[in-house]
Amino acid sequence: MDSLLEVQRQTHEEIEHLERSLHAILAKPQSSHQVRLQNEHKASQLLDRIHSRVVTLSNLYEDQDTRKAEIDAISGTTRQDDLSAFYDRLGKISDHHAKYPDSTVGGFELELAAFVDDDEEMDDEEFEQDDPVALLFSGEEGYGKYLDLYANHSTYNNLKHISKRLAYLQYLDVLLAAQSETVHTELPKECRLHRDYELYVRALHAYLVSFTKRSQPLVDVETQQREAEEQFNKYWESGETEEWEEAQRKAPENSGSEAGIWCSACQKMYSKQTVYDAHLTSKKHVKASQKQATAQAPPANPNGPPTTVEPQQNGDSSHSSGKNKHRSAALYTHLCTHLLRALISPLNDTKSNVERRFSLTAREREQELLEQAKKPPPAAKAPANGEGAEEEEEEERIYNPLKLPLGWDGKPIPYWLYKLHGLGVEYRCEICSDHVYMGRKNFERHFQESRHAFGMRALGLPNTKHFHEITRIEDALALAEKLKREGRHEIFEQETMEELEDEEGNVYNRKTYEDLKKQGLI
Repeated sequence: MDSLLEVQRQTHEEIEHLERSLHAILAKPQSSHQVRLQNEHKASQLLDRIHSRVVTLSNLYEDQDTRKAEIDAISGTTRQDDLSAFYDRLGKISDHHAKYPDSTVGGFELELAAFVDDDEEMDDEEFEQDDPVALLFSGEEGYGKYLDLYANHSTYNNLKHISKRLAYLQYLDVLLAAQSETVHTELPKECRLHRDYELYVRALHAYLVSFTKRSQPLVDVETQQREAEEQFNKYWESGETEEWEEAQRKAPENSGSEAGIWCSACQKMYSKQTVYDAHLTSKKHVKASQKQATAQAPPANPNGPPTTVEPQQNGDSSHSSGKNKHRSAALYTHLCTHLLRALISPLNDTKSNVERRFSLTAREREQELLEQAKKPPPAAKAPANGEGAEEEEEEERIYNPLKLPLGWDGKPIPYWLYKLHGLGVEYRCEICSDHVYMGRKNFERHFQESRHAFGMRALGLPNTKHFHEITRIEDALALAEKLKREGRHEIFEQETMEELEDEEGNVYNRKTYEDLKKQGLI
């Protein structure tokens, strides 16, 4: 058995190392949301380990009898020259090291160092491992940035007695309204008093608690929930719970109305006399009647008007039972309201993200998913010497204030070469949809390119040498009319310009070729 004092000393040392590691993690730069969340989860794990060590240390200090017995054993009050206890402990230590000769000294420190610096090891391209924090979130939650409330939204729209079904964005607006009032006050009372609503609000509360723990690991959610529950208990005991009790008072009041027949044993309303008479022989009604008789509560007359004594006797009991029946739903509604107020920022980000995704096409969404799947590039490490850093900065940043075109080496061309080629002169071509060409060489070359040829075809003109240097549509049409008037019809008569060859190698224009072919001479 280890020495109690040694265990206390070792526990103190471990707590000190854990606190230093916690400081090292929290002092790291938060370059992105992913890095911040990873550091917070690591800090949360260290805090849990510190708490367990503190609890263990407190229990050791409370064990005063064992502590006193060990102090007396090592104090040597009997004889000054009695070293038997010392040699006993020395023998145990020697046996331990003989049994475990390869045990690592300072293993706890090495473990903490690897835990704190594991992100630097993950930068190696040859070693890839799944991020444990990313596995905590679904794809819709985006590494803890957004909430995934689609399942809760579907359950909300399927509630009974709901007045209006909402779209997902409208549902998010309803949850955002919890900042100023209790959540789901827009629902009718009969809907909130139904069993389905209680199941829905329980599931919503469970998801919000889970998301808060995963996205904010350093927040003490359980303590906040206990404080909110205490506030709810005070509110519930004050009696200001009319919204959760009003529907319970309506059942006895309608017992004597003409809308139906009330059965006090089954606590149920029947719309017709025949249905009521048929249920009197059922096993459920017989058991309920026996239970009501054993409780010394006389059953009410189902077909006659209720007596004046019965409401006075059973009014308080029915009032309290109806109140406690919906206490759970009211409690979880109150707790969800507090959680939604704490998650106002992720809720707003979720709404913005949903609106943004609605505006994307299917191809853009696929591209976004591919980009999210890619691993972000590691941060560039600073070189050892300052000269290398200055050279890298100069290579990354190109100084080009005159907006000169880049050469084959990726750097701006000299200014004299820029002036020599006339790259600063603009040439605009109206036929090419007002496209601007920089420099005389590029301008002359564009007359044989597809852009200019397409513009000429759109005007119904051939792209021949006659229209070289013509850039305005009006000038091109005027030149075509002039050539037509001068008798140069070859630009319009394609049959005279196109040449065809027969099987013997004779060359004819299209018109002559077609005439000879019609006559059967070819």
